[in-house]
Amino acid sequence: MSKQKLVRKPGATVDFQAKLAAPFAVLGIRIEEDWLTDIEYLPLDTPTLAPRTSLAREVCNQLQAYLADPDFIFDLSLHIGGTVHQKRVWRAIQDIPSGKTCSYADIATQLHSAPRAVGQACGANRLPIVIPCHRVIAKSGGLGGFMNASDGMPLDIKRWLLSHERG
Repeated sequence: MSKQKLVRKPGATVDFQAKLAAPFAVLGIRIEEDWLTDIEYLPLDTPTLAPRTSLAREVCNQLQAYLADPDFIFDLSLHIGGTVHQKRVWRAIQDIPSGKTCSYADIATQLHSAPRAVGQACGANRLPIVIPCHRVIAKSGGLGGFMNASDGMPLDIKRWLLSHERG
């Protein structure tokens, strides 16, 4: 399981330390000190950027390992920030195995919360893939939202990730 730093420096702005091509997007990677702080989905035509630090290189290596094997387990130091509720949701999401899904409602029940609050926490996740919010779906079995969107590129990414994990 990844180590997590649960506080974030206010006002910290960091450029991408790497941009890694993936089949569904370019992954913009931000590092702060010795912590992974953000993974951002960038358009496919975004130029890649070789890792600028050893940690960025390790993040890229682990993301590539996941892309090759969806059962890969990440082992990274995460700087996740967020509210107490968001952190609880993100921890619950990290417990969903690759190839499986869980509904917003099921996580809400587990945490004594509301499905909409779980969805909002998923939308605030700054470390997608590592904290696999794509594994959270609607109670009906539909995709639900992704990255605060209900259609377009975000749902295409969610579809790709779920398909990748189901083999």
